Amino acid sequence: MARCLSFTAARDRCYDRSFSAAGLRPTATVLGDGGTVHCWAPKSPNPARPPLLLIHGFGANAKWQWAGYLRPLLRSGFDLYVPDLLFFGGSEAPGPDRSEVYQARCLTAAMEALGVRRFGVVGNSYGGFVAYRMAAIFPEAVEKVVLLAAGVCVEERDLAAGLFVVSNVAEAASILLPQRPDKLRQLVRLSFCNPPRVMPSCCIWDYIQVGWQNLVV
Repeated sequence: MARCLSFTAARDRCYDRSFSAAGLRPTATVLGDGGTVHCWAPKSPNPARPPLLLIHGFGANAKWQWAGYLRPLLRSGFDLYVPDLLFFGGSEAPGPDRSEVYQARCLTAAMEALGVRRFGVVGNSYGGFVAYRMAAIFPEAVEKVVLLAAGVCVEERDLAAGLFVVSNVAEAASILLPQRPDKLRQLVRLSFCNPPRVMPSCCIWDYIQVGWQNLVV
């Protein structure tokens, strides 16, 4: 019954319809190691439109991160490819490797399996680290790369200056993978320039329990 009344589940279904209405279809590419990359891809790829890969950030998935950007990017003339990173959303992997290098290799393999051998990449936050690795490892595949809010050049002095103040890894994990409403509010305050003023605890609990049920870290 709780799932039927879930705001998060209802919104997720709306995102499914939005992606489909935007001309995208869900695909699943099985990798050599047994992993699977879930990716929204064009129903009818157009060779005249440059392919653009959108990589979401940590804790999100493809639909929740990029739904609001589909129409503007499509109007700009791109063929969009919107994957879930491994261990997020509908993508999964059997091994223990959690590195951005592994993510980069898997996404590049998925794009090749979809018949796309050269493309632009936009990476947000953690997705920016993956995009950076893709461009470095596969220059023949990545034509252009755009990094959004990705600290690929962050140095220790930046952390010391208060960019992300945590005392240990456990504290960082409690913020990046919040399991309580107060921690998710803290993450939003750190991540958003204009965070929402009101975040009801009931909605936050629903998002944590339903929205992150497939997250594997």
